[in-house]
Amino acid sequence: MAGFAEYFHFGTIALTAAINAIGVGIGQGITSKNAIESMNQQPAAADEIRNTAIMGMALSETASIMGTFISILLLLQTRAVANSYYSSLAEIGIAFAICCTGLVLGLVSALPARAACMAVARQPFFSREITRFMMIVLSLLQTPIIFGFIVALFIQSQAGLVTTMRDALRLVASGMCIGLGSIGPAIGLSLFAEKACQGIGKNRDAYGSVFSFTLISQAIIETPIIFSLIVSISLLFLVPELEQEDLLNGITLLAAGLCTGIGTFGPGISSGKTATAAVEQIAINPELQATLSRVTIFSQGLIESSAIYAVLISFILLFWL
Repeated sequence: MAGFAEYFHFGTIALTAAINAIGVGIGQGITSKNAIESMNQQPAAADEIRNTAIMGMALSETASIMGTFISILLLLQTRAVANSYYSSLAEIGIAFAICCTGLVLGLVSALPARAACMAVARQPFFSREITRFMMIVLSLLQTPIIFGFIVALFIQSQAGLVTTMRDALRLVASGMCIGLGSIGPAIGLSLFAEKACQGIGKNRDAYGSVFSFTLISQAIIETPIIFSLIVSISLLFLVPELEQEDLLNGITLLAAGLCTGIGTFGPGISSGKTATAAVEQIAINPELQATLSRVTIFSQGLIESSAIYAVLISFILLFWL
């Protein structure tokens, strides 16, 4: 068993940087391709489209930068601390927290960026507002990787003290919860952001209505990520460490992390698709914003309730079993 410690440790270092780079690289390629196609359609706006694409690719680089930082941090710690099997196993939680989130975000960040490039090609004299809007939605889209980064740092600080399989599984569960829990909301956020950018490109007079609706909707779509973060932090700080081995309790903690992580898939994507349909109509009929907003927020509230059920079961597994 001890012979696997090095595989876990260095595997986490490699995967944390490599998987994020895969997602970001593919996403930036998609953005570049659509930027070139937009320039071909509207050569007069080539400079504006180029600036929009550069800003979009720069923001999508966040996942790769954070993955590289975590990899370097783990690499520098390699010689300072002699990692045990359980400590190295616990570091798998870091890979889950960073890799799952970074891979998905790197890919889906291309959706609003490419939509913004096409919007600038349609509305070259409105390019500044479109680029500003894209930067705001892309910045909000990076929330999952920031939460994953924070959880990864906490796991890294506790991993060196792990001496039992139970505590190793506790840290893996924490990373798994935030990593898997970010996938659904990240996809939902990107689908919504793409359609919002497209809407502004079709009707620039709807910019104010779309902008105000976007801030509210993205906050609601991100709710499952908050749930995942709460459960992850609970696994890190509220669940007490045990000096004696208790494998059954470790499996229970792992199930709690999986419950919330997987339970946010559907609500995150569905909430995003609901808001996507609404923002598409707001771009066409800005005067209907108030009515569409009320219906959408009510629908999203009902959708998010399923994520609450998953969190409830997770807390029962954490503190009542």
